[in-house]
Amino acid sequence: MAINIAAACLAGYTVSATTSNALASPESFATISDPAKRSAAYFTELGKVLTNPRCTNCHPAGNRPRQGDMSRLHEPPVFRGPDGFGLETMRCSTCHQDANFEPGRVPGHPEWHLAPLEMAWEGKTVSEICAQIKDPKRNGNRSLQDLVKHIGTDTLVGWAWAPGFGRTPAPGTQQQAGALVAAWANSGAACP
Repeated sequence: MAINIAAACLAGYTVSATTSNALASPESFATISDPAKRSAAYFTELGKVLTNPRCTNCHPAGNRPRQGDMSRLHEPPVFRGPDGFGLETMRCSTCHQDANFEPGRVPGHPEWHLAPLEMAWEGKTVSEICAQIKDPKRNGNRSLQDLVKHIGTDTLVGWAWAPGFGRTPAPGTQQQAGALVAAWANSGAACP
Protein backbone atom coordinates (compact mmCIF):
# COMPACT_ATOMS: atom_id res chain seq x y z
CA MET A 1 0.00 0.00 0.00
CA ALA A 2 2.74 2.49 0.97
CA ILE A 3 4.59 1.66 -2.23
CA ASN A 4 1.46 2.33 -4.32
CA ILE A 5 0.90 5.70 -2.61
CA ALA A 6 4.55 6.66 -3.05
CA ALA A 7 4.44 5.61 -6.71
CA ALA A 8 1.29 7.68 -7.23
CA CYS A 9 2.89 10.76 -5.70
CA LEU A 10 6.05 10.31 -7.76
CA ALA A 11 3.94 10.00 -10.88
CA GLY A 12 2.39 13.40 -10.13
CA TYR A 13 -0.96 12.13 -8.87
CA THR A 14 -2.40 13.22 -5.57
CA VAL A 15 -3.74 10.64 -3.18
CA SER A 16 -5.96 12.10 -0.49
CA ALA A 17 -5.01 11.50 3.12
CA THR A 18 -8.47 12.51 4.35
CA THR A 19 -10.47 9.83 6.07
CA SER A 20 -13.85 11.58 5.91
CA ASN A 21 -15.32 12.31 2.54
CA ALA A 22 -18.97 12.16 3.62
CA LEU A 23 -22.04 14.24 2.89
CA ALA A 24 -24.74 14.99 5.42
CA SER A 25 -28.19 13.64 4.57
CA PRO A 26 -31.16 15.96 4.00
CA GLU A 27 -32.69 14.59 7.21
CA SER A 28 -29.77 15.94 9.23
CA PHE A 29 -30.99 19.49 8.50
CA ALA A 30 -34.44 18.91 10.02
CA THR A 31 -33.61 21.03 13.07
CA ILE A 32 -33.35 24.17 10.89
CA SER A 33 -36.88 25.52 11.30
CA ASP A 34 -36.70 28.33 8.73
CA PRO A 35 -37.49 26.70 5.34
CA ALA A 36 -35.30 29.11 3.34
CA LYS A 37 -32.33 28.60 5.68
CA ARG A 38 -32.81 24.83 5.53
CA SER A 39 -32.96 24.98 1.71
CA ALA A 40 -29.76 27.06 1.62
CA ALA A 41 -28.13 24.57 4.01
CA TYR A 42 -28.91 21.71 1.60
CA PHE A 43 -27.16 23.60 -1.19
CA THR A 44 -24.20 24.49 1.03
CA GLU A 45 -23.73 20.78 1.71
CA LEU A 46 -24.10 19.99 -2.01
CA GLY A 47 -21.46 22.67 -2.59
CA LYS A 48 -18.87 20.23 -1.20
CA VAL A 49 -19.43 18.23 -4.38
CA LEU A 50 -19.85 21.10 -6.84
CA THR A 51 -16.63 22.84 -5.73
CA ASN A 52 -14.65 19.59 -5.70
CA PRO A 53 -12.01 19.17 -8.43
CA ARG A 54 -14.01 16.25 -9.87
CA CYS A 55 -16.62 18.85 -10.86
CA THR A 56 -14.69 22.07 -11.33
CA ASN A 57 -12.07 20.44 -13.58
CA CYS A 58 -14.81 19.87 -16.16
CA HIS A 59 -16.56 23.16 -15.38
CA PRO A 60 -13.49 25.42 -15.90
CA ALA A 61 -13.59 29.20 -16.13
CA GLY A 62 -11.59 29.17 -19.35
CA ASN A 63 -11.32 27.07 -22.48
CA ARG A 64 -8.89 24.49 -21.07
CA PRO A 65 -9.95 21.69 -18.76
CA ARG A 66 -8.19 21.08 -15.48
CA GLN A 67 -7.06 17.71 -14.20
CA GLY A 68 -6.14 15.88 -11.03
CA ASP A 69 -6.78 16.75 -7.42
CA MET A 70 -4.59 19.84 -7.83
CA SER A 71 -6.67 21.13 -10.78
CA ARG A 72 -3.63 21.73 -12.94
CA LEU A 73 -4.12 22.68 -16.59
CA HIS A 74 -4.74 19.64 -18.78
CA GLU A 75 -1.65 18.07 -20.35
CA PRO A 76 -1.35 17.65 -23.21
CA PRO A 77 -2.76 21.12 -23.85
CA VAL A 78 -6.29 20.72 -25.15
CA PHE A 79 -9.08 23.23 -25.64
CA ARG A 80 -12.85 23.29 -25.27
CA GLY A 81 -13.75 23.64 -28.95
CA PRO A 82 -17.11 24.92 -30.20
CA ASP A 83 -19.11 21.98 -28.78
CA GLY A 84 -17.15 21.24 -25.59
CA PHE A 85 -15.72 18.02 -27.07
CA GLY A 86 -12.37 19.55 -28.05
CA LEU A 87 -10.98 21.11 -31.18
CA GLU A 88 -11.39 19.35 -34.51
CA THR A 89 -7.73 18.32 -34.42
CA MET A 90 -7.84 17.03 -30.81
CA ARG A 91 -11.23 15.69 -29.75
CA CYS A 92 -11.69 14.55 -26.15
CA SER A 93 -12.42 11.04 -27.42
CA THR A 94 -8.92 10.84 -28.90
CA CYS A 95 -7.65 9.97 -25.43
CA HIS A 96 -10.76 9.60 -23.24
CA GLN A 97 -12.44 6.33 -24.11
CA ASP A 98 -15.67 4.73 -22.81
CA ALA A 99 -14.19 3.91 -19.39
CA ASN A 100 -11.22 4.76 -17.20
CA PHE A 101 -7.99 3.34 -18.64
CA GLU A 102 -6.07 2.55 -15.48
CA PRO A 103 -2.70 1.56 -17.06
CA GLY A 104 -2.50 5.00 -18.65
CA ARG A 105 -4.34 6.73 -15.78
CA VAL A 106 -6.71 8.28 -18.32
CA PRO A 107 -10.27 8.86 -17.12
CA GLY A 108 -13.08 7.88 -19.42
CA HIS A 109 -16.78 7.88 -20.18
CA PRO A 110 -18.65 7.57 -23.51
CA GLU A 111 -19.72 11.25 -23.34
CA TRP A 112 -16.47 12.78 -22.01
CA HIS A 113 -16.50 16.54 -22.62
CA LEU A 114 -16.41 19.93 -20.93
CA ALA A 115 -19.47 21.67 -19.60
CA PRO A 116 -20.46 24.72 -21.67
CA LEU A 117 -18.60 27.90 -20.70
CA GLU A 118 -21.78 29.48 -19.28
CA MET A 119 -21.74 26.59 -16.78
CA ALA A 120 -18.23 27.35 -15.48
CA TRP A 121 -17.92 26.95 -11.70
CA GLU A 122 -14.17 27.14 -11.28
CA GLY A 123 -13.27 29.89 -8.81
CA LYS A 124 -16.87 30.64 -7.82
CA THR A 125 -18.36 30.60 -4.34
CA VAL A 126 -21.11 28.18 -3.40
CA SER A 127 -23.54 31.11 -3.42
CA GLU A 128 -22.48 32.13 -6.96
CA ILE A 129 -22.80 28.53 -8.18
CA CYS A 130 -26.26 28.31 -6.62
CA ALA A 131 -27.48 31.42 -8.46
CA GLN A 132 -25.94 30.13 -11.68
CA ILE A 133 -27.16 26.54 -11.44
CA LYS A 134 -30.81 27.53 -11.10
CA ASP A 135 -30.68 30.01 -13.99
CA PRO A 136 -31.71 28.16 -17.19
CA LYS A 137 -29.62 30.60 -19.26
CA ARG A 138 -26.52 29.44 -17.36
CA ASN A 139 -27.32 25.79 -16.59
CA GLY A 140 -27.94 24.23 -20.00
CA ASN A 141 -31.61 25.24 -20.01
CA ARG A 142 -32.41 22.80 -17.19
CA SER A 143 -35.35 22.98 -14.80
CA LEU A 144 -34.79 22.24 -11.12
CA GLN A 145 -36.09 18.69 -11.68
CA ASP A 146 -33.69 18.32 -14.63
CA LEU A 147 -30.87 19.27 -12.25
CA VAL A 148 -32.01 16.63 -9.77
CA LYS A 149 -31.80 14.01 -12.52
CA HIS A 150 -28.52 15.37 -13.90
CA ILE A 151 -26.70 15.41 -10.57
CA GLY A 152 -28.41 12.36 -9.10
CA THR A 153 -28.38 9.88 -11.99
CA ASP A 154 -26.37 11.09 -15.01
CA THR A 155 -23.52 8.61 -15.52
CA LEU A 156 -21.05 11.27 -16.68
CA VAL A 157 -21.65 13.16 -13.41
CA GLY A 158 -21.43 9.79 -11.64
CA TRP A 159 -17.84 9.42 -12.86
CA ALA A 160 -16.90 11.89 -10.08
CA TRP A 161 -17.41 9.09 -7.55
CA ALA A 162 -15.39 6.51 -9.52
CA PRO A 163 -12.59 8.64 -10.99
CA GLY A 164 -9.90 5.99 -11.19
CA PHE A 165 -6.37 5.70 -9.87
CA GLY A 166 -4.79 8.76 -8.25
CA ARG A 167 -7.93 10.88 -8.09
CA THR A 168 -9.92 11.45 -4.91
CA PRO A 169 -13.64 10.82 -5.48
CA ALA A 170 -16.15 13.60 -4.92
CA PRO A 171 -17.57 13.68 -1.38
CA GLY A 172 -20.28 11.19 -0.49
CA THR A 173 -22.03 9.26 -3.24
CA GLN A 174 -23.99 10.28 -6.30
CA GLN A 175 -27.15 9.04 -4.57
CA GLN A 176 -26.43 11.30 -1.57
CA ALA A 177 -25.74 14.29 -3.84
CA GLY A 178 -28.98 13.54 -5.70
CA ALA A 179 -30.90 13.48 -2.40
CA LEU A 180 -29.42 16.85 -1.43
CA VAL A 181 -30.21 18.52 -4.75
CA ALA A 182 -33.75 17.06 -4.63
CA ALA A 183 -34.27 18.37 -1.08
CA TRP A 184 -32.93 21.77 -2.17
CA ALA A 185 -35.17 21.92 -5.27
CA ASN A 186 -38.25 20.75 -3.37
CA SER A 187 -37.71 23.28 -0.57
CA GLY A 188 -37.68 26.38 -2.73
CA ALA A 189 -34.10 26.28 -4.08
CA ALA A 190 -32.83 29.02 -1.76
CA CYS A 191 -29.22 30.09 -2.14
CA PRO A 192 -26.75 30.50 0.73
